[in-house]
Amino acid sequence: MLNVGDKCPSRFELLSMVKKHSNLLGKTTVDEQDASDVEMDGQFWHDVFDLYFVRGKESRGRQDDDLIFFVRKWMVHGFHDTDEGLAPYFVRRWAPELDKLVGESLSEVDWRRSFYLNMIAHTTYSVTVAICSHQALKTYQAGRETPLSPIYKVVKTVYASPSRVNFHLDSKKEVETTPAYPDICFAIDDFDSTFDAVVLTDTDHCYCVLLNALDGAAFPSEKDTNVGSSNNNLPLRVDTSTSSMKTKNSKLTLFSGFVSYQMVRDAYDAGSSRFGSLLSLGQSSGKTDRLYMKGPGGRGEVEVAVSGVADQSKQDSGPFSPVTSRKGFGLGSIVRKAASVASVAAKQAYAAAAATSTSDDEMIPLKCCLMSITLPWEHIAYDLLFKGSPPVTM
Repeated sequence: MLNVGDKCPSRFELLSMVKKHSNLLGKTTVDEQDASDVEMDGQFWHDVFDLYFVRGKESRGRQDDDLIFFVRKWMVHGFHDTDEGLAPYFVRRWAPELDKLVGESLSEVDWRRSFYLNMIAHTTYSVTVAICSHQALKTYQAGRETPLSPIYKVVKTVYASPSRVNFHLDSKKEVETTPAYPDICFAIDDFDSTFDAVVLTDTDHCYCVLLNALDGAAFPSEKDTNVGSSNNNLPLRVDTSTSSMKTKNSKLTLFSGFVSYQMVRDAYDAGSSRFGSLLSLGQSSGKTDRLYMKGPGGRGEVEVAVSGVADQSKQDSGPFSPVTSRKGFGLGSIVRKAASVASVAAKQAYAAAAATSTSDDEMIPLKCCLMSITLPWEHIAYDLLFKGSPPVTM
């Protein structure tokens, strides 16, 4: 149990402790020799959870969302194998006493996984969807001294959730919310309007997606460190050097990727018959399909609704041909114009496509609306604690 005397360790100090005892993150098999005694100690994680999300001043001041997540012990319930009706986690609204908050479910909680899940859920994120040229991507990959220059981008705040939202592409309405954990889902509920102007109009265009972590629970401020608390009052020596911890205004890129116009067009034309391991089409009921894009290295998954832009010069109205696909990307978001200019935008897209088309095939402008990004929780937690590479900038 954490013996902190009269003072509560700051989040900066607590996260330094967590970082020292997170050797198991990302490992597919658990070797207890790799873990410290503290890392396997449920009481340690219970107390850190309590101080970080319940009794700490950030929690008491409600700087965080008031929802607290508790992961059930997997060995007890055997999720994914038996009881599909029992979610792998449950949710409570914040209250000042942790054990009373959990109640009779106290013995069911996996405190280590619960800490990481709340660290992820209470961190602030943004997604950037951008259209970039092949040459701009090559230049950026050759040397990251200068930011990536997009042709167009959209930036939007997104939220981490252990739940997954399934959408009907024809109605743009939520169908159902189901547990996604151990995956974490970043869904964009208004994807159809947010990314309405993200249209690929050139064969040189690439569709890029970035997910950045910006602030919140994973970025505690060093200024809040309790200088007066002594090491004798803490269970571990707290290393508060800037080299061991991120400062508050850090930014981390958790996910980035891109796909060419031709790849998207091939999926649009061929349906589920092509793309192989790069992109795979999942058929859904109704008039639309769902395209899922695997992230770089097979890490994570992006869900995108792709539709051909109608040629407004030939018809005033008509059904689109939406397509959805799987593949990892970077994020992007930008302030869009009002929906009333959609007709003008479509005409401009066709004009741009006609001007740049060099093949015998008709150049079809493709609108790409990002619906969600999904990543395993352990990958996110590891990057939030340890990733040191600079973020992707554009």
